[in-house]
Amino acid sequence: QVQLVESGGGLVQAGGSLRLACAASGLTFSNTGMAWFRQPPGKERAFVSAVGWSGIIYYADSVKGRFTISRDNAKNTVYLEMNSAKPDDTAVYYCAARTRMEYGIKQIDAYGYWGRGTQVTVSS
Repeated sequence: QVQLVESGGGLVQAGGSLRLACAASGLTFSNTGMAWFRQPPGKERAFVSAVGWSGIIYYADSVKGRFTISRDNAKNTVYLEMNSAKPDDTAVYYCAARTRMEYGIKQIDAYGYWGRGTQVTVSS
């Protein structure tokens, strides 16, 4: 049984930093692309960042230069370092594991396993 458990969310002031973590189990983590998506209040879930099994990395334009994704295959964990946080970053952040290679790594349909999410609130 695959489980993805996010942690590290919370309240941060604009300009501050936060580090999210997602611990995975029940899958071959080192062979799996991992991603972060977010869903602001009243909006659809959207791509934030992804790291392929090979280590290739992608970012949404809105977070490029501010967020850093990384993975630790020894710990089966993927991280999202959020710097220079903005109020627009307020959302529930979800970790996801890629299961469908016919979809692009930034597409939500590429991911078959999801965590429950962690709330990030950036105050102005």
